[in-house]
Amino acid sequence: MIPVTELMADAGHEQVVFVTDRPSGLRAVIAVHSTALGPALGGIRFWRYRSEEEAVVDVLRLSEAMTCKAAVAGLHQGGGKAVVLVDDPRRPRDETLLRALGRAIDELGGRYLAAEDVGATTRDMDLIARETPWVTGVSEADGGSGDPSPATALGVLHGMRAACGEAFGDRDLAGRRVVVQGAGHVGACLVHLLVEAGARVGVADVRPEPVAELVDRLEVEGLDPATVLEQPCDVLSPCALGGVLDEGSVPRLRCQVVAGAANNQLASRVVDDLLAERGILYAPTSS
Repeated sequence: MIPVTELMADAGHEQVVFVTDRPSGLRAVIAVHSTALGPALGGIRFWRYRSEEEAVVDVLRLSEAMTCKAAVAGLHQGGGKAVVLVDDPRRPRDETLLRALGRAIDELGGRYLAAEDVGATTRDMDLIARETPWVTGVSEADGGSGDPSPATALGVLHGMRAACGEAFGDRDLAGRRVVVQGAGHVGACLVHLLVEAGARVGVADVRPEPVAELVDRLEVEGLDPATVLEQPCDVLSPCALGGVLDEGSVPRLRCQVVAGAANNQLASRVVDDLLAERGILYAPTSS
């Protein structure tokens, strides 16, 4: 593994904190990329990583991307991120683990503002908030904003419309074929909005249960997650994990627009050129 300090220096990270708590089994990494414009905002990702190295690379890339997103949006905030290594992201976390994470966040003194990311829930934020005020997305009953997924999905929908206006000369999604990769909180909300907008929707996820629910409720098309990127469509919307667009997958794309909520959809910067060479409009629309 490349030394962490070298990886940090390459992207200009200010701080990376490794967190462990033996009683709860907590293993986490918090990365602060930049506080030049303000406190570093970014979600907490609960995920089963194959190695600690993979977790470190992920948190560094995600926090750097948050800096860029905050700057583009004109926010007085920087970029940060936290990843928590877990065996099963779907299993509810113990209160002791979440509160230990909250204490670690609190020790940063407001340099990092935590939010929800993959695997995180409003309940997680509520328990973390018992140890630190530097957390967003707590329950509305407690004065927070609650689950951010509906707002994120709405932002993606409007970004998708803008991308279609650029690619097709028409922002209307009615009748357009949209393929959504990922049926998590944001992906599922987006599928609902797309159906309301009159789009013809296909959806895939590595978990069959949420796809089956969407198929039964909305009569959308369930797709094979192994071939979802190769489906013919007007718009491909990656809403799962990052890095799905790489030198191997881009030649197989059969879309004209890529507009999704996933962070870091491109595996590397060179992939942007590959998409441009194929005439595919890339419009990351996560919020």
